[in-house]
Amino acid sequence: MTGSEPVPTVLVGVDDTAHTWHAADWAAGEAALRGGLLRIVHATGTGAPDPRSPREDDREGDDAQRAADSAAGLLAHARARVLATSPGLLVDTLLVSGRTAPEALLAAGRDAGLIVVGTRGRGGFTGLLLGSVSLKVAAHADRPVVVVRGDTRQATGRPVVVGVRDERDEDAVRFALAEAELRGAPVRLLHAWMPLTRSDVMGPQVSSLDDESRAHTQVLEHAARPVAEYPGVRVDTDLLIGSPAAALVEASARAGLVVLPRHPVEGRLGLRLGSVVHAVLHHASCPVAVVPVR
Repeated sequence: MTGSEPVPTVLVGVDDTAHTWHAADWAAGEAALRGGLLRIVHATGTGAPDPRSPREDDREGDDAQRAADSAAGLLAHARARVLATSPGLLVDTLLVSGRTAPEALLAAGRDAGLIVVGTRGRGGFTGLLLGSVSLKVAAHADRPVVVVRGDTRQATGRPVVVGVRDERDEDAVRFALAEAELRGAPVRLLHAWMPLTRSDVMGPQVSSLDDESRAHTQVLEHAARPVAEYPGVRVDTDLLIGSPAAALVEASARAGLVVLPRHPVEGRLGLRLGSVVHAVLHHASCPVAVVPVR
């Protein structure tokens, strides 16, 4: 990196809940791997003003000052925590007032290469649930977003798994290869598909199934073209018959990171994240990166 090149920036959103520190720690490690800057962001939210008496205005002003002091203290604590484990890391903080957390992260993330958010899951059924902030940022960001979940302590050396949907997913594959190169980890390109053919009383339609398999093999080969740009990264490919979401959730148990493409919404009622991405974000056992398809 020369002096004229911008410093890679990893942005992480924090709040006053315990899960936020997993995201902050993961983001700090990512910034260190990239030799870049960690920017820690906290938003104080919005509120519509109501008519008040002068005394109520005074109380509101006191409450606002206490909230600002608390937010500043949270950011100072986050910065100190990160520097205690990564003393050489470049760290700055940003307090955003008058915006919701998703709005603040999306706006601040325009200058970042990566946005990192946490999840409120705490094990059991609630461990499968994602907060609205994480979902909104992952669904609307114009750059990669990592949702930190699962046991990140065991990530070292584990493969980066990429869920390939179609030929447009080269950017997601390229992101995964770059992440794997930073970690010295292998990459697993995974494409799962549900057959259109069905068995009948006369037996399976073998030739049709073979044709489908060849077509899906071509999809995987096309999306894998960026592999040539990273000759030092070991890459394995998996073509599986079955539910893509189930295959990716299962693969996450042995992965350090799962990378998924985010495709444009299909139809007025389609999920903005897509059903597969939505399912994996809620059920994965490791951090999940969502990469928008251009």
